[in-house]
Amino acid sequence: MKPFQRTTGRVAVLDRSDVDTDQMVPKQFLKRIERAGFGEFLFFDWAKEADFELNHPDAEGACILLTGRNFGCGSSREHAAWALQDYGFDVIVAPSFGDIFRTNSLKIGLLTIALPEEHVREFIAGGHGAELTVDLEEQTIGPYRFELDAFDRRRLLEGLDDIGLTLRHEEEIAAFEAAHPSPTSTLAL
Repeated sequence: MKPFQRTTGRVAVLDRSDVDTDQMVPKQFLKRIERAGFGEFLFFDWAKEADFELNHPDAEGACILLTGRNFGCGSSREHAAWALQDYGFDVIVAPSFGDIFRTNSLKIGLLTIALPEEHVREFIAGGHGAELTVDLEEQTIGPYRFELDAFDRRRLLEGLDDIGLTLRHEEEIAAFEAAHPSPTSTLAL
C-alpha cells in the first residue's frame, strides 16, 4: 500500500448514521477476491436514487468522506473498505466506526478519523466540495487534532500492510528457517 502522510482534497458528505457494510457493497458483488473494481458498486442501491448524496456534482472527485456515527457497522465484509478506497476516498471522517470496518480500512491504507460529533457536524455544514487538509504526521484535520493508535499511524505513514510488516523481518525469518530445516522434503510431494 502507498504511504499516507498528508492530503488536501474535496469532501463528500454522506450525512447518515449507522451505515452498514451490506449497504456499502451489496452481497451480489462479493464473488471476487481481488481488491480492485469495487468502487463502481459502492452504495449500489442508494446510488440509483436521484437525490443520493454522492450523486451530487460537487461530491465528484472527493477524497474525504464525511459521515455520521457508527459508520461501517454490520457484517465484517472487507469489500466495503476496498470499495470506498477504489471509489477514490483516502479518508473517512465520522464520530464513530464499526470496529471491524475500521480495522479493515486501516489495514489497506484507508484512514478513518473519529472526531467529536460537533466537529464532524461543522465540516458537514461546509457541504460537498469544501476542501480539507488531513495531516497524519501532526494528526490534524482542519483545525482539529485526532487520535490514532501509534501502531496504525506508523503503518500508514510507512505504507505497510500485513505483508509489508512481515517482510521487515525477512532476514530473521530466513535465519530461523535455515536453523530449523523441515524434517520432510517438500520437493517429494
